[in-house]
Amino acid sequence: MLKKQMAYKRKIVLAARHVHKEDEDTLDVEFWLSKSPSERLAEVVRLRRLYFTSSGKSFPTKIEKVLFRRKLR
Repeated sequence: MLKKQMAYKRKIVLAARHVHKEDEDTLDVEFWLSKSPSERLAEVVRLRRLYFTSSGKSFPTKIEKVLFRRKLR
């Protein structure tokens, strides 16, 4: 039985990449900078839609602009 298991070949190749935690932010920034502004905006909208629909809320048709000003010391 053990011999049969060892002879088994995977049909799907494992794909993984080890990344050091300190390099992760840099890779994220490089990835998003490689995308066009329209692709980045589309992803933000997709994530917002996912957030609203997964929490049982309806997706807002307008975004309210809220601005806070505070004095610097």
